[in-house]
Amino acid sequence: MSAKGKVASVRLDRLLANLGYGSRREIQMLANAGTIVLDGAPLRDADRRIALDPDLSSRLTVSGKTLDPLPGLALMLHKPLGVTCSHKEAGALVYSLLPPRWRRREPPLSTVGRLDKETSGLLLLTDDGALLHRIISPKASVSKRYRVTLDRPLRGDEGAIFSSGTLMLEGEEKPLLPVALEVHGPTSAAVTLTEGRYHQVRRMFAAVGNHVTALHRDRVGALDLPADLEPGQYRVMGEGDVARVFEQG
Repeated sequence: MSAKGKVASVRLDRLLANLGYGSRREIQMLANAGTIVLDGAPLRDADRRIALDPDLSSRLTVSGKTLDPLPGLALMLHKPLGVTCSHKEAGALVYSLLPPRWRRREPPLSTVGRLDKETSGLLLLTDDGALLHRIISPKASVSKRYRVTLDRPLRGDEGAIFSSGTLMLEGEEKPLLPVALEVHGPTSAAVTLTEGRYHQVRRMFAAVGNHVTALHRDRVGALDLPADLEPGQYRVMGEGDVARVFEQG
């Protein structure tokens, strides 16, 4: 909001261009053709200012389809194996799982942290820079839970080592913060951590003489990966979902 009690507004062509619908000239062409409709009436003036009401996406249609979510978008995505959290690297990228137009949004959607190519599970994306930095800030201490499959049986002392706050990873000079370990079976466990160091979970188990063969993140804060969200699928997050990210898992 631009002031207390007032809703911000923006030019129609700028709004739609920032949402990836095309250049301002292309937006004007859509308007001329009568394909931009607000509350049942065509908008033919592309420089008209539009109030960014919360329900705008349900009231405005472009070419017969409801408007894409407004800026301030947050998504949860079930990242499959084999895709990379990058805009530029070769191969399959997480952004290819989103509608093509969403990849042209300004501000752009960015992943909140990363999952490596061989890690699956809950991945958050947002175009809200303040929200992104709030989640990844060390001060927030947002927890992440990973389900781990191991190459060899657990020895039995890993929980004490991980929770000690003294474990050093190879090549680093600062010990890890305490990590909670839940043992689910001889070669299966879950770890909950608040840091996000490079390949941290894999390196932790390597430090105690084991090897991670499968890694899956199923929770961020108190937000669980929905059971009905299949690999490659995504869902827009509501305010309640975002709030759960900052709750204790």
